[in-house]
Parts: sequence; structure tokens; C-alpha cells
Amino acid sequence: MSESTRRIVVLGKTGAGKSSLANTVFGETLFPIDGSPNSGTTECKAETKCLDKRSIRWIDTPGFFDTKRSEEEMRAEIVRCITECAPGPHAFLIVLKVEKFTEQEQDVISKICEYFSEDAFKYATVLFTYGDELSENTKIKQWVVQNAALSDLVKKCGGRCHVFDNKYWKKIQQDEYRTNQFQVKELLNTIDQMIEANKGSCYTNEMLQAVEKKIQQEEDLIKGSSANMSQPEIRAQAKSNVLKRLLIVMAGVTVASLLGLFFGQKKDVTASLGLFMGAHVAIRYAS
Repeated sequence: MSESTRRIVVLGKTGAGKSSLANTVFGETLFPIDGSPNSGTTECKAETKCLDKRSIRWIDTPGFFDTKRSEEEMRAEIVRCITECAPGPHAFLIVLKVEKFTEQEQDVISKICEYFSEDAFKYATVLFTYGDELSENTKIKQWVVQNAALSDLVKKCGGRCHVFDNKYWKKIQQDEYRTNQFQVKELLNTIDQMIEANKGSCYTNEMLQAVEKKIQQEEDLIKGSSANMSQPEIRAQAKSNVLKRLLIVMAGVTVASLLGLFFGQKKDVTASLGLFMGAHVAIRYAS
């Protein structure tokens, strides 16, 4: 994968429309949509596509912040996400619905704020779906300021927020703002500006760096034994090998601890570093 590829991790509660959002942004069905009342995205999935002359690695995740799935299932998907986005994402998209703000929505935002470090917020943008729920002539920032918790979350993300509607905004409308074509351009521009503000760097931490180092080591081993494989095939195989070992290493780590490590939360530095060092050593000798 090219160094210029933007790695984007999409986060949000179940039913927020994350998979539909990806299909809307890319203009094709890359991620299947589940029309049943059950959880839609059940596992971390990634696609790399060219969009408006940009190479995008889009990583869709299950609902990390409100899931009722088992710890074992969620742990596996968090580890998969860590492996897919190593050495780190250039952008987090926090996906929420335009809807009445209830205790459940407050709980999701509280969990996001709990797990994210201040550094991670520098790479985050809040993205709302179901934009047709906005009152006529109302823009998303005008809607956000009506709720203190939402307003605070957007402020943590540098004031970055956008809105899409996966159903109604596909058609050309008089109001350019209420079209996904316009919103895609705005989102891509925001991500570009964010990358520039972060001096081209991706969000990373010790855990993500250790995983990337192990992936690169695996790539070197595969290159030496499989001369006929292309670089994308080598990279995919290396990530698969590292993922299997990480799942063994992380078997006893709680979902909350894993999310804290992934997002670099420093609230409990000693415990986090202890988990990380244990994982680092185990990964090193699991080959």
C-alpha cells in the first residue's frame, strides 16, 4: 500500500449507518447492508479505493461503543482493526445519527471521550448520518450547538463535523448543502486539512508501532520464501499472520483495556504500558 494512502477508521454505534456511509462516499456497494433488526457490521472490514485522485483505505468497524456481543468477539474485532490500520489511521470518523439526543446517545459519547486520548481527537471528525432529519435550511453545526454534549465532542475534534443522508440526498437538489456529492468533497477537504495540520503524520502509539514492526518483519520473511507473490499479497498475508498471533496474545485482555490502548488513553499509564509490554514481548516470540 502506498505511503500516500489515507487510512480512515470509521467508528460508531450499531445502526448509525456506517456501512451505508462507506457505500455513499465511494458511490458503489463495497460493504453489505443488513436490513434486519440485528447488528449490521459484525466484523472489521477494510477496502482500498481511489476517490477523487486520493488513495483511501477505509476501515469499517462493528459498534465498539454499544455492543451486546461477547468480550471474545469484540476483542477479536478490535485486534483486527488495530492490525488493519497499523501503523495508525490518518483519520477517525465518529459516526452518529441526526436524532433526538437520549441517554443512550449520551452513553456512546461518554465512552468515546473515555477511550480517546487528546492526541487521538486531533485526528477525529464527527460525521452525522440521516441528514434529512435536519430542519430545512439548518446546517449541521447549527444543530450541534443545541446540545452541550454533542457540542463538546465536536469541539474536542477541532470543530470538524459533516452530515450525510444515505437515502434521500442521492438526488440533485436546489440546496447544494443537502447533497452527498457536496458533502463528500467537504469531508475529503477536511481530512486533507487535518493531515496537513498534523504535518502528514498518522495517529499512532506504542502498540500500533509494535504491530506495524511485526507486520514488516513478516513481510520480509514472506518475501524470502514466496518470490511469486505481489506486494499487496505479501502485505495481506503478513497482516493475517500477525493477527492470528495477536489474538492469542490478547486473549486475556478486556475490551475496555484494548480500546484504551488503541486510542492511546493515558488515564492509567502503568496498566496500559504493562499490557503493551506484555503484548510486545509475546508477539516477538510467537513466531
